[in-house]
Amino acid sequence: MAKYSFAFKKKVVTAYLNGKGGQLAQKFNIPNKCEAKKWIDNYTAFGDDGLKRSRKNEYYSFEKKLFVVELYLSSEISICELAIREGITNPSMISIWVNRFRAAGPDALRPCKKGRKKILNKPKVESKVQKLEESYLDTSAEHVKELEDELLKLRIENAFLKELRRLRLQDEAKMRERHLSSTASEESSD
Repeated sequence: MAKYSFAFKKKVVTAYLNGKGGQLAQKFNIPNKCEAKKWIDNYTAFGDDGLKRSRKNEYYSFEKKLFVVELYLSSEISICELAIREGITNPSMISIWVNRFRAAGPDALRPCKKGRKKILNKPKVESKVQKLEESYLDTSAEHVKELEDELLKLRIENAFLKELRRLRLQDEAKMRERHLSSTASEESSD
């Protein structure tokens, strides 16, 4: 999408307002017909500020976003009309909010922190001391007891699985003997 200057947008809007409105997109070589309509709507609602490209980021509160999304979903108003009604110069922002709301619910409209997380400047000596203390805590009597209990459970489980495997192999061997004896008796009777 091309970026148009304020003067060009103003020229298109004044041509429309002076009654030369038909086929504005073709006259001024605008590939997207909706673009001119958006400029006209923004100009009639906000004046010259509606045509200027905003260099500052608008921040909307969670409550405002939620109100706008719920209003859009509950009424049959178009996104462009809703944007003008609520004083939002960029209608596509509303569609982004609606998509987020549909995907993840109202929490998706809450502001989230951007950028890197702040790293606290702690001396490195303290972190080494903490690691040493943690390693000493791991050899405590309680931790050793937990490990011994876990080891005992694993040994019992291992013995159970070995016995189960032995019994299964025994059953398979008996089944093979029966199968062989039944086929041998059938052959001798023929």
